[in-house]
Amino acid sequence: MGFGLGMAPKQTPLPPPKPMTRVSVEEAMLARRSIREYVDKPLTMNQLSLLLWSAQGITELRYGLRAAPSAGATYPIELYVVIGEGSVEGLRKGVYRYVPQNHSLVLHKPEDVRGELAEAALKQTWVREAPVTLVFCAVFARTTVRYGRRGFRYVFMDVGHAAQNVYLMATALGLGTVGVGAFNDEEVTAVLGLKGEEVPAYLMPVGVPSSNAPKSSTFEELEKYFRSKHG
Repeated sequence: MGFGLGMAPKQTPLPPPKPMTRVSVEEAMLARRSIREYVDKPLTMNQLSLLLWSAQGITELRYGLRAAPSAGATYPIELYVVIGEGSVEGLRKGVYRYVPQNHSLVLHKPEDVRGELAEAALKQTWVREAPVTLVFCAVFARTTVRYGRRGFRYVFMDVGHAAQNVYLMATALGLGTVGVGAFNDEEVTAVLGLKGEEVPAYLMPVGVPSSNAPKSSTFEELEKYFRSKHG
């Protein structure tokens, strides 16, 4: 989508990030699982807000540092979110780009592309069935201009840091997600209408887990298990 002189894309502000859970980091780590089955229930705007903020949101105002670490604070990730019809309360379907600087969304493509995205992801059904999917895209030049070829490795480290934040935030919010790295790059690029320098790196479908979702052990069970191993 192009914009004429003096025009800017319309932005949809997200609710400011604020504490919504009483789940400790330890509890979120214990409960975290890769979830591939979801119930038919939309996310709230507050949940979406915290998911995106946990991935790439601003956490320090002087320098604009973010929730996930980045090599040299080069921030090579462009974050998109694919939303189905009725999948997020108060937000219409489409592909949106997350703007960390003011914690907002820009409508990039006004279509529900979950089906096409699932096809591009080697027919993984959870990409189609999840209400939303976060798409991490890499702009390698932001990092390689400083670190050379080593920067390619750093970019994928950045994606991993951000993705783990999403895993833990989703768990704390009572949601589930799964990291998807198997997909056709060219097809994902075409489905989302990405810019030439943006390379899809990771997909994370998110939704409310079904009753069939894998469960975790308790801390009490872990303690008993480890004590038994120590004789």
